[in-house]
Amino acid sequence: MKGTWTIALLVITALLFAAAPARSERLKDISDVIGARSNQLVGYGIVVGLNGSGDGSKAEFTLQSVAAMLRRLGVRIDPRTIKIKNAAAVIVTAEILPFARNGQRQDVLVSSLGDAKSLRGGTLIQTPLLGADRKVYAVAQGPISVGGFSAGSGGASTTAGHPTVGRIPGGALIEREVPLSLMSDNKVSLALKIPDAKTASTAVKTINERLEGPYAAAKDPGLIAVRIPDTYKDRLVDLLAAIGDLEVTQDVPAKVVINERTGTVVVGSAVRLRPAAIAHGGLTVEITEKTTISQPPPISIGDTVVAKEPEVVAEIAPGNLHLVPRTPTVGDLVSALNNMGVKPADLIIIFQSLHAAGAISAQIEVQ
Repeated sequence: MKGTWTIALLVITALLFAAAPARSERLKDISDVIGARSNQLVGYGIVVGLNGSGDGSKAEFTLQSVAAMLRRLGVRIDPRTIKIKNAAAVIVTAEILPFARNGQRQDVLVSSLGDAKSLRGGTLIQTPLLGADRKVYAVAQGPISVGGFSAGSGGASTTAGHPTVGRIPGGALIEREVPLSLMSDNKVSLALKIPDAKTASTAVKTINERLEGPYAAAKDPGLIAVRIPDTYKDRLVDLLAAIGDLEVTQDVPAKVVINERTGTVVVGSAVRLRPAAIAHGGLTVEITEKTTISQPPPISIGDTVVAKEPEVVAEIAPGNLHLVPRTPTVGDLVSALNNMGVKPADLIIIFQSLHAAGAISAQIEVQ
């Protein structure tokens, strides 16, 4: 039995061949207003109306939940007598957006908790959604939309997508508003999504030029405090709209992100290289299993045993030395590696080795 390892490589080509020119972003896109945040909600519910794809009899919590639901509706029944195939226990999650008001609706995500095969065609029964303070902020109910499917017959089955996870668009009705406070000491604060001293300094200068005064100050590389001018007194929304549309040049750190599970390598535009020489030898490892049969001697007490013995064969090709130019860019490096026929798995190792040798000035983040 042979095992193969397939790795996909993703490289952002727009960032490879040169340092991209500085790009301006709207301040509202690179920062968040302190106090204007969403809140996560969670609840436990029952989905009914499934076509035999619900939880089995081993899911005792589903049986107990259905019995409790029927008792609240005036029907008393012994949970041990319930045979459930058309119902499933689920966890319902939602995110209540900032400034959401009573009566507004939010989408909810429904995920199977038991051994249900699919939630397709099911309807979620009224489910309270609680916040971290254990208070009910919304109630969810409605038909579930499932993108995947599962089908089978005669011992064969096929599944596409995630049929045990579905969504209810607008399925949560908000019952309690989350109190928010955007202003403190006559100031509003902005938190940069990627903290950086240069970005914060640039944003402060841009805001002060727009407001025509020293109203903004950087508390640290990730926090900017803006004092509300008299011209915007009682007009906080207008102030946020004015400074949110300001164009700010965002400075990003030099980083190489590597996902070893998928073989994905993403190289940022700020990555710089120093002169380096790379020697590469292709290593091929093949693992096979050989089946052997152990037969007991004649007229003896013993059993015939079938065993599998692994065989490993390793081959390494001669390596070639490639010189990266004196003023290298990521594009030069990738071009050289392509000429060497480097595979994605080897590319990951090469980037890590370059970083260890000090030839690449970037942070290596392995996921």
